[in-house]
Amino acid sequence: MRTLFVVVLLCISATVAHAAGIKFLTVPPDNTGPALKVIVWTPCAESTEDLTVGPYVLRGRRDCPTTGQRLPLVVISHGHGGSYLGHHDLAEILADAGFVVAAINHPGDTFSDMSHAADMSEFVERPTDIKRLIDYMLADAPDAARIDTARIGFFGFSRGGYTGLVLAGGNPDFAHANVPCPDAQLPVCQEIRHQKLPLTTLTHDGRIRAYVLADPLNEFPQAGDLQSVQAPIQLWASQFGGDGVLPETVPALADALPRRPEFHVVPESGHFAFLAPCSVSMKQRAPEVCVDAAGFDRDAFHAGFDQMALQFFRANLR
Repeated sequence: MRTLFVVVLLCISATVAHAAGIKFLTVPPDNTGPALKVIVWTPCAESTEDLTVGPYVLRGRRDCPTTGQRLPLVVISHGHGGSYLGHHDLAEILADAGFVVAAINHPGDTFSDMSHAADMSEFVERPTDIKRLIDYMLADAPDAARIDTARIGFFGFSRGGYTGLVLAGGNPDFAHANVPCPDAQLPVCQEIRHQKLPLTTLTHDGRIRAYVLADPLNEFPQAGDLQSVQAPIQLWASQFGGDGVLPETVPALADALPRRPEFHVVPESGHFAFLAPCSVSMKQRAPEVCVDAAGFDRDAFHAGFDQMALQFFRANLR
């Protein structure tokens, strides 16, 4: 993988950087869920600048006019208690390369609203959130007419990776999955223990043609749980895991998928290494997700990781 990173970085040096246009939008509530807060990155011809949003420092231009037509779309699903800005570096790289990128805060399981984070309901609602986001981006978003409906990709981290596997056709088996419950009194742990599992059909979405999944929560213990997952997948695993993801569960997922994914294990990394490199302010606010093991360089890793995700989407969303 180190060789691939070197090749990718050489390619970066030959490109001319433009800004990613940045818009803050809202998906209206409907009978399937509440309003969704959205951030959208788009190709933009203007030069880039730093934009500070809370503890995050983005690279782009606010409300820059979008350039291009028939643009591919990538949607992003964050992890447990995360944010739609948690993978902003990848979104900026994709937008600069000609993609429209849209990320949401999952209601009830985001940094500012954890009301459903410990409930089984969140595992049902997440895929529906993403379907609603895609519906909005293709029909009602300001750049809807510029998006190619046949070229839609997905990026998900942790619970966001679980979300992607469901959207791709996976059917989770919560009762038998190798996912630890940190506190037996949590509602989700009690629901699993007492077999109070969702009876509703989870949302799948065949419009998504390619997936990049980073340390996904593996709620799919049997190969049969994944038999309908046929889309190409680039799958990433941290060496040490964390936040419910065990070191052995992502390699097990790679073996269980019916179509072998492009699989990478990142040496010396923990679960949160897949989050964007942290600003000084973010490191002060949330050192638990910003500080990596000694010797692991998150900035250097993301320089290669983002480009490899870009090349995968380019190859599979032609």
